Amino acid sequence: MNDAPDLIIRGGTIVDGSGQPEFRGDIGIKGDRIVAVGDVPANGCEETDATGLWVTPGFVDIHTHYDGHITWATHLEPSSSHGVTTVVTGNCGVGFAPCRPEDRDRLIGLMEGVEDIPGPVLATGLPWKWESFPEYLDFLDNRSFDMDVAVQIPHAPVRVFVMGDRGAAGAPATPSEIAQMREIVRNAVQAGALGFSTSRSINHRASDGSPTPSLKATEDELTGISLGLTDADQGVVQLISDFDDPEPEFAMLRRIARQSRRPMSMSLMQLPHAPRRWRTLLDKIIQANADGLDIKAQVCGRPVGTIAGLDLSFNPFSFCPSYQAIASQPLEERVAALATPEMREKILGEFPGKSDMPIAPFITNFANIFPMGAIPDYEPSRTDSIAARAERQGMNPAALAYDLMLREDGRAMFYLPAMNYADGNMDAAEAMLRDPHTILGLGDGGAHCGIICDASFTTHMLIRWASVLGLPAVVKALTADTAGAVGLGDRGQLRPGYRADINLIDPGNLFLHKPEMVDDLPEQGSRLHQRADGYVATIVGGQVTRWHGERTGALPGRLVRGARTAPAAELSPAI
Repeated sequence: MNDAPDLIIRGGTIVDGSGQPEFRGDIGIKGDRIVAVGDVPANGCEETDATGLWVTPGFVDIHTHYDGHITWATHLEPSSSHGVTTVVTGNCGVGFAPCRPEDRDRLIGLMEGVEDIPGPVLATGLPWKWESFPEYLDFLDNRSFDMDVAVQIPHAPVRVFVMGDRGAAGAPATPSEIAQMREIVRNAVQAGALGFSTSRSINHRASDGSPTPSLKATEDELTGISLGLTDADQGVVQLISDFDDPEPEFAMLRRIARQSRRPMSMSLMQLPHAPRRWRTLLDKIIQANADGLDIKAQVCGRPVGTIAGLDLSFNPFSFCPSYQAIASQPLEERVAALATPEMREKILGEFPGKSDMPIAPFITNFANIFPMGAIPDYEPSRTDSIAARAERQGMNPAALAYDLMLREDGRAMFYLPAMNYADGNMDAAEAMLRDPHTILGLGDGGAHCGIICDASFTTHMLIRWASVLGLPAVVKALTADTAGAVGLGDRGQLRPGYRADINLIDPGNLFLHKPEMVDDLPEQGSRLHQRADGYVATIVGGQVTRWHGERTGALPGRLVRGARTAPAAELSPAI
């Protein structure tokens, strides 16, 4: 066998994903695999000069919601513009398979409410060429992307598929129904799902306000479904819970993890209303691992925050009757109407309006609302809030927010840090990042189209944390750790035999632009994107998919069916 490279990446600073110190060297690629790392002699093949660049494995983002996008799109942006070469979908218990025709609208409404993906976009974009989960995988198997895609089977569709209206309404499952769900999950994992996901959060609601079907699933149901993974002898469990009563909730999860013997991960953030609960939960996770369980926390290295504005899903005046009367008008017309003194006076008189939506008090709290500049500041000072600025200027905070909102032709944005920022700093997030029982996640790529743009967290990790935690540790967290947590052992490191998913990054040019709305969804739907500078090249399976921030047109990404083991034997470290 001739393992001579097709491509050599020459002279870069290699940060190989292992956590070991970076070193200067070459990478040899043949086909979709790395065949050499170190000093690779020239052999007449194509070469790329990486002098002065970081050479890292492609990033593996294990918490996304591209469940719909992968049925109609080929470029999974914004993730692919931030060095991501593999995504995992099907998180938080929501998705579109399995699904009978009569339940399609129900699952669309759930995804619209939980993940802020517009219903008309989903109704138009989803081709519905499947009913069972294996059929969904078969459909995806025939598609190509600018990165690899792996999927989990979500709880809500499984519950509705088995229980119908009772499942959607949250009724307790019978032993027979639990057995059916267990079988569906086993078959899904054997067909290629990486695992099973569920949500136990009251904040996860369908577009009609109803809670997610899995909210009150019993321990028997969750155990039975998890045993479907045990039956298949593979797969992971991913979940989100409010942990309003941490002791019994975590004790239940411990029992499920022990009985199923499968790895489990759960979302962990610092909550503004319970700013020390994260520490309690992380301590419980540490103890669970000491007791032989495999439980990790999915964490994020910046505040999980909301972006608001006229061109987005919400703004501080969304619940004022006079604004609601014009909310459906095109942006230009709304700006013209809002700019009149009469409308300004009327809306300020109605502020804050009335709404039962959980976001209402959050979106009108000017002490935690900050203007977003051309350079996004994800750790704003309290002195820069709308309330603090208004006090210094002797203005009503609502009036100042109103005026600022109309800037940039109505495209001005506000930033509202929520989770991980209760203390006005990142100390809690840093403690989470440093703990060996945490993994990076929660970027939610593909979701929250008009309210959150955290899929850029991979780039933010490099900019914000490389100098604090060390570049090798940050790269390992973005690559080998996330890949290993979901069983994708064939990627995440720059070693011979591993998949040739690679980033070439100019560290002196790394920069995150302000988020912007783009119209790239079905039905001319809009969503937040965020551009980044500094990515010289992104390589997926040996093919360059992005070059200096632009698409190349290559679509080497495919569906990844099931767990992958690390290469059994490394090839020669250099040729």
